[in-house]
Amino acid sequence: MMRMAIAGVAGFVLVFIESYIVMVFKQYETIEFGGMAPFVSVWSMNFFLVFSILTHIKFWYEEREAEREEDAAERDRFIS
Repeated sequence: MMRMAIAGVAGFVLVFIESYIVMVFKQYETIEFGGMAPFVSVWSMNFFLVFSILTHIKFWYEEREAEREEDAAERDRFIS
C-alpha cells in the first residue's frame, strides 16, 4: 500500500519534471497535454515505472536481510 502511495505521488512529480526537461530542450514556454486523457496516460506510465522500481528495491532488501540472517546463523554454528 505504501509503494502505491509513493508511486502515485512520485509519478505525478515526474510528469512535471519531464515537462520541464522538454520545455528547456525545445525552448517552449508552456506545454499542452491535449486534455486530461494524455496527462493521465503519462502519469500512469510514470506510476508503474516507480512502482516497479520500488518493488525491485523491496525484493532486494528482503533478499539481503535473508542472506545476512543465514550468514549470522552460519557464524553462530562455528562459534558454538
